[in-house]
Amino acid sequence: MSDAINWIVNSYVSLKDREALETLREHRQKLRKQLQERSTGVFNVGHSMRTLDDDLAYIEAGLTRLQS
Repeated sequence: MSDAINWIVNSYVSLKDREALETLREHRQKLRKQLQERSTGVFNVGHSMRTLDDDLAYIEAGLTRLQS
Protein backbone atom coordinates (compact mmCIF):
# COMPACT_ATOMS: atom_id res chain seq x y z
CA MET A 1 0.00 0.00 0.00
CA SER A 2 1.28 3.43 -0.88
CA ASP A 3 1.59 6.21 1.63
CA ALA A 4 -0.75 8.27 -0.55
CA ILE A 5 -3.59 5.75 -0.27
CA ASN A 6 -2.99 5.50 3.47
CA TRP A 7 -3.27 9.28 3.81
CA ILE A 8 -6.30 9.56 1.52
CA VAL A 9 -8.25 6.74 3.21
CA ASN A 10 -7.47 8.04 6.70
CA SER A 11 -8.61 11.52 5.65
CA TYR A 12 -11.89 10.25 4.22
CA VAL A 13 -12.51 8.18 7.34
CA SER A 14 -11.87 11.16 9.60
CA LEU A 15 -14.28 13.22 7.46
CA LYS A 16 -16.76 10.31 7.52
CA ASP A 17 -16.97 10.55 3.72
CA ARG A 18 -18.26 7.12 2.77
CA GLU A 19 -19.16 8.17 -0.76
CA ALA A 20 -15.60 9.28 -1.50
CA LEU A 21 -14.23 5.97 -0.19
CA GLU A 22 -16.68 4.01 -2.31
CA THR A 23 -15.73 6.05 -5.37
CA LEU A 24 -12.04 5.43 -4.66
CA ARG A 25 -12.73 1.70 -4.31
CA GLU A 26 -14.63 1.61 -7.60
CA HIS A 27 -11.80 3.43 -9.36
CA ARG A 28 -9.16 1.00 -8.05
CA GLN A 29 -11.36 -1.97 -9.02
CA LYS A 30 -11.75 -0.56 -12.51
CA LEU A 31 -7.98 -0.03 -12.85
CA ARG A 32 -7.32 -3.59 -11.69
CA LYS A 33 -9.84 -5.03 -14.15
CA GLN A 34 -8.41 -3.01 -17.04
CA LEU A 35 -4.87 -4.08 -16.19
CA GLN A 36 -5.92 -7.71 -15.97
CA GLU A 37 -7.80 -7.55 -19.29
CA ARG A 38 -4.91 -5.91 -21.12
CA SER A 39 -2.21 -8.12 -19.69
CA THR A 40 -0.73 -10.08 -22.58
CA GLY A 41 2.04 -11.86 -20.73
CA VAL A 42 4.68 -9.70 -22.36
CA PHE A 43 4.95 -7.48 -19.31
CA ASN A 44 4.95 -8.59 -15.70
CA VAL A 45 1.99 -6.83 -14.11
CA GLY A 46 2.22 -8.77 -10.86
CA HIS A 47 3.60 -5.87 -8.84
CA SER A 48 0.90 -3.51 -10.09
CA MET A 49 -1.81 -6.07 -9.34
CA ARG A 50 -0.49 -6.59 -5.80
CA THR A 51 -0.36 -2.83 -5.25
CA LEU A 52 -3.96 -2.43 -6.37
CA ASP A 53 -5.00 -5.39 -4.19
CA ASP A 54 -3.26 -3.81 -1.19
CA ASP A 55 -4.95 -0.48 -1.90
CA LEU A 56 -8.34 -2.18 -2.18
CA ALA A 57 -7.81 -4.01 1.11
CA TYR A 58 -6.93 -0.76 2.88
CA ILE A 59 -9.94 1.01 1.36
CA GLU A 60 -12.19 -1.86 2.54
CA ALA A 61 -10.67 -1.53 6.03
CA GLY A 62 -11.49 2.20 5.94
CA LEU A 63 -15.09 1.45 5.01
CA THR A 64 -15.27 -1.03 7.87
CA ARG A 65 -13.94 1.61 10.28
CA LEU A 66 -16.72 3.94 9.14
CA GLN A 67 -19.36 1.35 10.02
CA SER A 68 -18.19 1.14 13.63
